[in-house]
Amino acid sequence: MSNPSPLPEKSSPVTSQATEKALFGDCWSCRILSGGGLLASGGYVGMQAQRVMRLGGPASMGTVAQLMFAAGLAAWGLVVIFDPVGKKTKTP
Repeated sequence: MSNPSPLPEKSSPVTSQATEKALFGDCWSCRILSGGGLLASGGYVGMQAQRVMRLGGPASMGTVAQLMFAAGLAAWGLVVIFDPVGKKTKTP
């Protein structure tokens, strides 16, 4: 058996993350609307998890996973709103 010949590599331009356009660009209303929706959904999921514990139910692994998912949704919403990618400048 012989080895197949290697496939030619496709050349692609290398771009840095700072030069790429952001997902929402400069559209503040888009970022507020989508980030606010993510924050609200994180709050809703977190409240539903806390409701189970408030009613006297045990804190099971499912409840802990639900709280962690809610925290992740809320953090994602904050990232979408504040858009921190590429805004930090390197100081010498």
